[in-house]
Amino acid sequence: MIKKLMLAIAALAASTSFAFAQVDVNKADAAALDGVKGVGPSMSKAILEERSKGEFKDWADFQKRVKGVGDKKAAKLSEAGLQVNGKGKEGVAAKPASAGARETKAKPADTKAST
Repeated sequence: MIKKLMLAIAALAASTSFAFAQVDVNKADAAALDGVKGVGPSMSKAILEERSKGEFKDWADFQKRVKGVGDKKAAKLSEAGLQVNGKGKEGVAAKPASAGARETKAKPADTKAST
């Protein structure tokens, strides 16, 4: 119970202080992985279990070995800062570390005409 609480606190600290930080799946611990938007405790556990069998060679290897990571999920993880061997997924731009706040879509203006 205490370990889970400590892990949650570490993940929260990592996610707030390192928003959009680059995290390499071959080097990161569970807390750093949990800090990546889209990676939760179960996925970080799966990543660490697969990595214990051998490092991930590239994104294709990562997607093949980690259950639930298809092309769309891999692209979102890469955008959030996840890397394999220091590289983001090809064709996907990572958000800059200074982005900090989440982007929000502007609401369309009210088009009702007052009569």
